[in-house]
Amino acid sequence: MRVLVTGATGLVGTALVERMVREDRHAVRVAIRREHGALPPNVGGVRADLDAGTDWQPALVGADVVVHLAARVHVMRDTAAEPLEEFRRVNVAGTLNLARQAASGHVKRFVHMSSVKVHGESGTYAEADPRTPEDAYGISKYEAELGLCEIAAETAMEVVVIRAPLVYGPRARANFRALVRAVALGIPLPFGAVNNRRSLVGLDNLVDFTLTCVEHPAAANESFFVCDGEDLSSPDLIRRLARAMDRPARLVPVPPSVLLGAATLIGKRDVARRLLGSLCVDITKARQRLGWTPPVSVDEGLRRAVAGRT
Repeated sequence: MRVLVTGATGLVGTALVERMVREDRHAVRVAIRREHGALPPNVGGVRADLDAGTDWQPALVGADVVVHLAARVHVMRDTAAEPLEEFRRVNVAGTLNLARQAASGHVKRFVHMSSVKVHGESGTYAEADPRTPEDAYGISKYEAELGLCEIAAETAMEVVVIRAPLVYGPRARANFRALVRAVALGIPLPFGAVNNRRSLVGLDNLVDFTLTCVEHPAAANESFFVCDGEDLSSPDLIRRLARAMDRPARLVPVPPSVLLGAATLIGKRDVARRLLGSLCVDITKARQRLGWTPPVSVDEGLRRAVAGRT
């Protein structure tokens, strides 16, 4: 099978391409943004920006499947004058432009990496639950999903949507990297009294599930949640990270209400909500329809994520 991977230099794209090349699993072509550096070794590739005007035909020639990972991701300190419009320009208009050209070019399947944020910021979700995104990133991913469903209904191209929670791995950034650094340095963390639950997905599990969605016939025109299959509280995550790095878990029991209030005062309310609140996904559909189970445990995934950082 011939597979085009967009966003091939990102966290997930790099690992996905490396696995397909290592296993000689599919003929891989990659697409990366024009300003990025060298193309990944041992694969053909093109440079293309994700917007409504990009001509994707040179990249799509002969492709059977597109795995669409490129996106404007969630930005903690967004400096765009109109963040929602900027997210829409890339994640909606850019994605649908690519998908329409893929359908016209007789691509058989379009695998789209979406997010749990299309459903919201808290709760426990299954695929059929209402989608009520709360921020610009989530709205843009939701609108892209709607557009892709229309394209699938109007053409012969199959669409598969993967909704992922927080992804962690060796090159993960933002909150996960900050947490790893704090644990490695032995910094006391004020989350000992937090009693929440959150779904996470390790990089290797997400790559494995993405390949399942590329290959499995029953994935056609379906949406799936993916996670490690074990939800963790924030204190649990810190303890397991500490164990993976052979460090002590220094947890201080501060009431969550106090933490949220302090975070609000310094403009970090959204960060605090992610650390204090619950957000879980149900992967029953993936297990039953695709026969997929996470191949890597949470503890092993965390060990791989922090390898070399101790």
